[in-house]
Amino acid sequence: MTDTVRRFVLAILLIGMIGSLVELVLLEHDEDLNQWIPLVLLSTGILGFVFATVRPGSQVIRFLQILMAFFIVAGAVGVVLHFQANLEFQTELDPSASGLPLWMKAIRAKAPPALAPGVMVQLGLLGLVYTFRHPALAGRSALTKDVEAGLPPSLKASADHRSLGEGG
Repeated sequence: MTDTVRRFVLAILLIGMIGSLVELVLLEHDEDLNQWIPLVLLSTGILGFVFATVRPGSQVIRFLQILMAFFIVAGAVGVVLHFQANLEFQTELDPSASGLPLWMKAIRAKAPPALAPGVMVQLGLLGLVYTFRHPALAGRSALTKDVEAGLPPSLKASADHRSLGEGG
């Protein structure tokens, strides 16, 4: 992935995370612990990706990969929780409802929107795209090559032997 594409992915990701966070804050999505999870994840994600642009070390990128996995899990769990809340509400409104008609009412309900937490899954996947083969994960070999590029020829030959396992 080119630097330009990676920057566009980051911009889209940050816009999505900031927009989602603002929306959840405006909707007062903080009534219980479950509702705080996306707020904490989004805030951490925004700070983490901003930090990654300033200090893109391998540990930061690995942290972001783990965080994005949490985004995906939280999004999937959120869809289930929203859907269950809608099922309960629709059952209270119409105790005789069941099967596909009940399912359709629950999935189409406006509050809470059953599929809205799916945006966390999308953001998590987009974050993983950003971190995929990130230059900071190139490892020691890339760092070693950069360092060796500035070494005098006599020291470079010694470094070449060490990288081949021939020297110590």
